Amino acid sequence: MTAGQRSARPWLPYTVAVVAGLAVIAAAYVIVRPTPGPDRSGCVALEVNSSTEKADLVGQLAARYNAADRRFGGRCAEVTVHGLNSGKAMEALAAGNWSGRQPTVPAPQVWLPTSSLWTGRLRLLDEQAGRAAQTPDRYPSIANSPLVIAMPLEKGELVRQRGKLGWADVLGLSGDAGWAAFGRPEWGRFTFGKDNPNLSTSGLAATIATYYAAVRRSSDLTKADLAKPAVTQFVRRIEANVSHYSDDSVDLLRDLAEADLSGAAAGGAGDARARDMSAVVVQEELVYQYNEGQLSPTGQKPRVPLVAVHPSEGTFNLDHPYVVLPSADAAQQAAAQDFLAFLQDGPQQRSFADLGFRDHERRASDALVAAVRGGSDGQGTYFDPPAPEVVDAILRGWGTLRKKANILLAVDTSGSMNAKVGSRTRFQVATAAADQGVGLLNSADRVALWSFSSETPQRPKKPYSEEVRLGPYDRAAFARRLTGLRVGGNTALYATVRAAHRRMLADYDPDRINAVVVLTDGKNEYPKDDDLDRLLADIELDPDRPVKVFCVAFDRESDLAALDRIAGASAGKAFDATDPATIDEAFVKLVSSF
Repeated sequence: MTAGQRSARPWLPYTVAVVAGLAVIAAAYVIVRPTPGPDRSGCVALEVNSSTEKADLVGQLAARYNAADRRFGGRCAEVTVHGLNSGKAMEALAAGNWSGRQPTVPAPQVWLPTSSLWTGRLRLLDEQAGRAAQTPDRYPSIANSPLVIAMPLEKGELVRQRGKLGWADVLGLSGDAGWAAFGRPEWGRFTFGKDNPNLSTSGLAATIATYYAAVRRSSDLTKADLAKPAVTQFVRRIEANVSHYSDDSVDLLRDLAEADLSGAAAGGAGDARARDMSAVVVQEELVYQYNEGQLSPTGQKPRVPLVAVHPSEGTFNLDHPYVVLPSADAAQQAAAQDFLAFLQDGPQQRSFADLGFRDHERRASDALVAAVRGGSDGQGTYFDPPAPEVVDAILRGWGTLRKKANILLAVDTSGSMNAKVGSRTRFQVATAAADQGVGLLNSADRVALWSFSSETPQRPKKPYSEEVRLGPYDRAAFARRLTGLRVGGNTALYATVRAAHRRMLADYDPDRINAVVVLTDGKNEYPKDDDLDRLLADIELDPDRPVKVFCVAFDRESDLAALDRIAGASAGKAFDATDPATIDEAFVKLVSSF
């Protein structure tokens, strides 16, 4: 997950990191290269790879380090920083072939992942491969950020008036009674947002924290604990109140910031997304960034800030370890230790604090405590990272305990889907990605398939048709029907979205995530129904019976702006695959919402 920029199902043949349930899709990029200055031709070259949420900052600090021309043992170092998602970096390290996995990114001597969960996972993979561990130890931190439950000010203050509340007290509120349990029935159901733990470090950490809360300990979580009926019941009750899962909580908070700017009267996309959620589980630093306006499109502070609720049992801390890899030679190891000392020094720690991080010893600045309106600067109770084997078991268990979904997939079969993308048609590329993405679901999910274009000889009375009735997901049968669809006609986008939304309302299941997924390569081309504002009103989020619309904009002819408004009106999300090469990635992110 990328912070401060604009978190076992049978998923998983894609990457080592996704198999582990830990990969986030993100590109690498160069943060800083050596800048001209004093003659430093003899300096030790040190390549640092940082997780994306702090890579920009680490790059700026590396530039500061280089300019300072520090010396250690009579030598100097020239530090270069690249940003890469923690899961992708772990995957490359675990493969033992960095250049093959990341050909555009130099192999690092220092790795700065988001959490020690990654170092533990890499240690397990090295052990399974029969090679020496690259991350055998515990590592010092350069910054810290605990997980918190972020809530809008009025709701957060009301919850905290009850005194010390735990994970179950806050996130386990009954979906039926909801805010009535706190004397505010007009606020409706209690739902919260959470990153999918298969794709997000913070989502995984939040799931681990839930298990720790269930066993009422802060350390020594075991596989035997995970199998206890009381534990599985506890976790299932928490997951039942998830609004929908997210691939990136930063996007979710950006939507809240947009809603705050638009105001309650606007009734726009951001407002629907804001009304959909009572809370979101995120890193404390993101609450700081939100409240300071760093996630706002205008940079202004929100009218309604968030409150950070720190659960009474404790929480999981993302410790941002500083890992010197075995690939570093003696000179690079010395340079790495000097750069670590520099990062942990006061001026650099204040730069981390400016982004809402706690310092390398877990201390919060006064500004952070004031901005998040929750907790003190004390150490609190932090859960220990479980053994890597336990983490894997947690993810396998989450696949059965997570909230299940009812999904209607509406696929555009208009004539433009015959256009070529390389050697294949748009339809072939899009349906292959859809099959692969929907294949990440499991048999407990229920899926329907519609096709749509306009009236055709095969479909003379309406522009859409039901191809697979909503029911338990059967991948083989679903794939046969999907790939066998006929292409032709124009694009009746609005009429199809409205009808699909109505169908899912008719089939609404309060114990599931209920959603419409629309895959299209174009814009609405149906004169019988071309009123976007009327469609947005018709599908506007009903907090008591939410049916969300998720859109995948495929190829450059897609009307991404309209699709974003459609998704936003129902508190869903639009995924940009206007570059056809990104369609597989878009579907992986999409399915992480369920």
